[in-house]
Amino acid sequence: MSFFFVTFSCLTFNHKIMKNSKLFTLVIAIAVVVLIVSCHMKRDKLVNSWKVTAVEPKEAVSDSTKNAILTNGMLTFTEDGHVTGYLLREITDGTYALTQKGKKLVIKDEVGTPYVCESTITEDKLILDTKEAKLTFDKI
Repeated sequence: MSFFFVTFSCLTFNHKIMKNSKLFTLVIAIAVVVLIVSCHMKRDKLVNSWKVTAVEPKEAVSDSTKNAILTNGMLTFTEDGHVTGYLLREITDGTYALTQKGKKLVIKDEVGTPYVCESTITEDKLILDTKEAKLTFDKI
């Protein structure tokens, strides 16, 4: 009789675990969907062409370098994760990724060198904050 009780208790316990694991799986699935949707919404705002309108250097930068960035600085982000444009040099076939719910932007140039930025994305402004400078862009 005790064998039956132990087996029945284990089955009851396993049933409760299974119910909780299904609930846990559902909660995780919902969280993943929310995360994907929120990142995708930020990505939708980013996809466009942006012109540099302000440069706030955090390190010593020559006036000519700052003027070159203001004059030529532009980035174009595509839906498929590519970026082209000009900052300190031309980016012809880069890639980008948004993480941390759109608050971090990683741009990789043609050779894969990553440039990590804290990002603020609105409908018409893009602010990229790096350890070297804070760049403000307007949507073109």
